[in-house]
Amino acid sequence: MTEAPRRPPLAFTSVEDIAAAIRDRGGRLTAARRLVLSALFAAEGPVSAEQIAQGLDGRVVPSDISSVYRNLEHLEGLGVVRHMHVGHGPGLYALEGGTEREFLVCERCGRVEAVEAARLDPVRDAIRTSFGFVPRFGHFPIVGLCDRCAADELSGS
Repeated sequence: MTEAPRRPPLAFTSVEDIAAAIRDRGGRLTAARRLVLSALFAAEGPVSAEQIAQGLDGRVVPSDISSVYRNLEHLEGLGVVRHMHVGHGPGLYALEGGTEREFLVCERCGRVEAVEAARLDPVRDAIRTSFGFVPRFGHFPIVGLCDRCAADELSGS
């Protein structure tokens, strides 16, 4: 069984980089898309559409939730944004980066950690060897306990 090739992520460092890429594809960067992108650049990690619509702690102007979802979907279709699902909560969105990233999520404190996809290749190899299954962790992150929560659990806290 062979693993399907991964799509290389696009690297953007600013809203203007993304605007240029959108224009190159014949599109335009609307004011609403600019707000969504500004929120994603301001975020410290993956965020929900609801957080974006609420304005991310006052750093970015609030927006209509349906507009946020429409624009996130459009931007994801362009390869600028990706989404993932963490537990029972809402989908989370993040900008694509220069390297392929996957995520680890603490089920106790909610910490989300981005890791380079290649660092999880040994895990993928072990699952492929043991079960003949090729796992992908991009849409659904690996859930467990972060080092701090695991230590608390071991100490009985």
